[in-house]
Amino acid sequence: MSTQTLPATDLIRVEESRRHAGRRRPRGHVAFGIPYAVLTTALAIMFLYPLIWTAVSSVAPRPGTSQPEGWGLGNYAALANYQAGIWVYLGNSAFVSLLTVLLTLVVSTFGGYAFARFSFPGKNVLFLTVLAILMVPYATLLIPLYVILNAVGLSNSLVGVAVVLTMFQLPFSMFMMRISFESIPRELDEAALVDGASSFGALWRVLIPAVKPGLITVGMFAFLAAWNDFMAPLILITDTNRMTLPLAVANLRVQVQGVIDYGATEAGVVVLALPCILLFLILQRHYVRGFMSGAFKG
Repeated sequence: MSTQTLPATDLIRVEESRRHAGRRRPRGHVAFGIPYAVLTTALAIMFLYPLIWTAVSSVAPRPGTSQPEGWGLGNYAALANYQAGIWVYLGNSAFVSLLTVLLTLVVSTFGGYAFARFSFPGKNVLFLTVLAILMVPYATLLIPLYVILNAVGLSNSLVGVAVVLTMFQLPFSMFMMRISFESIPRELDEAALVDGASSFGALWRVLIPAVKPGLITVGMFAFLAAWNDFMAPLILITDTNRMTLPLAVANLRVQVQGVIDYGATEAGVVVLALPCILLFLILQRHYVRGFMSGAFKG
């Protein structure tokens, strides 16, 4: 019997069964029929395995390390007692990273606000000039920057390292903040201006709370880049007591007659990775929302 000759109640039942059948169709498949759960689990294992292996190896017994027998924290003790001490290098890395985040957030917020909300001659050309820094190889600018920092008295300085790292973070950060501000309707800051607020007041009281996911994304990127950076401290820092943790771990790796201390190196990698992992887990939701903030405007 065709559906055209069925009673109205039976037609409704047939339509509902079709809807339920459509809902029951598997949606969790990707290319070649691999379920999402299997694919994501495989990717997670692939990315997490090196870190897990490093964490286990840092406490496992290995000849030629500070933990030759039994499981323990001997490698971490060797790392803690290296030259000035682990806390000095952690403090140096924290100072450089936090100062980089602060400078990046301040400059990119005002810059992104200006590019998103104001019209002035040469705006697009200037914005493209800022983005053009991304096309310059990172390492090629460190020697000229070292000369400039030496001229202004910031050579062999953690502040100088933070300024250099901020410069390389600004193109991406400015881009992120511009699209974050552009995703906010202009009616919000226009209403604040009508109520008597200044441009800065509208930015501080209305727009900054609205673009908080973008700020978190920019700050997180700046922190991770500064925390893990090795090249800039290597070129700009000459005092061993001012080394950041990545540079200290690299020096610790070959501290005894060129023999590689794998145990202490693995302990240093774990110490370097923990703040990044914790920060990402805490801010993951805002991080994703920050990337999606420019997907839709209005």
